[in-house]
Amino acid sequence: MEFWFSELHTGNVKLSVRIEKQLFSGESEYQRIDVFDSEEFGKFISLDGEIVFSEKDEFIYDEMVTHVPMAVHPHVKNVLIIGGGDGGVAKELLQYKSIESIDVVETDRMFVDVCREYFPEVACALDDERVKIHYDDGLRFLRNKKGIYDLIINDSTDPFGHTEGLFTKEFYGSCYNALKDDGITVYQHGSPFYDEDEAACRSMHRKAFRSFPISRVYQAHIPTCPSGYWLFGFASKKYHPIKDFKPKEWNGLKIETWYYTTHLHMGAFMLPKYVEDLLEEEEQ
Repeated sequence: MEFWFSELHTGNVKLSVRIEKQLFSGESEYQRIDVFDSEEFGKFISLDGEIVFSEKDEFIYDEMVTHVPMAVHPHVKNVLIIGGGDGGVAKELLQYKSIESIDVVETDRMFVDVCREYFPEVACALDDERVKIHYDDGLRFLRNKKGIYDLIINDSTDPFGHTEGLFTKEFYGSCYNALKDDGITVYQHGSPFYDEDEAACRSMHRKAFRSFPISRVYQAHIPTCPSGYWLFGFASKKYHPIKDFKPKEWNGLKIETWYYTTHLHMGAFMLPKYVEDLLEEEEQ
């Protein structure tokens, strides 16, 4: 008898992964949390039936939201991660000696506990002395913050449900206020390929473009994401992701990566025409 996990990407498309065994299943006050072990992707975690990350491909996402802004901003010391309760983004950031503090704002305490138990090699970053976890709503946490952070990473994936507030006009405005005068925010932009996901991509770009003087979108290939193609947003008060990119300085840090390189950094901002078209339409 075979055991398969299936995630609907649209009403007509699903990703199915053969499962060796289920390691955990629980219901928090916010969402259902499941952990599975698979031959192809190793252990992976799903929230309300959608894969959040797997052992096999989580490094792609974590590296792309971390090293792209870090290779542009020359003086990142204070970072805010909205979501990030698995510790993956924090772990990448901790490779930089210049970083002094990382605030992780996670709504769901059970999610953090599950990641600590089943993904300790990643969640161990949450125990670093530079990291502080706040169990709070991300938007509420941001509202009274003014000019504190050099970098804000929105590590929340879902524009619906309990994280819906992290994809509103108010959220982008709150990020702007919480950043220092040269601050950068990076956020998940979703997948533009399927028609039902396109509207969310358009909406996010429109809000970020209107909130920040510099707003660009970049891409990565992540196998467990819908269509395997994922976009990220880069919004800044001062720094441009290409014009202010510092490849020599970043390479000199000798940061260990599996996906990100300074060559890939440049290419990630070279988008397919259909993506460029939809972004330009929202800018106009």
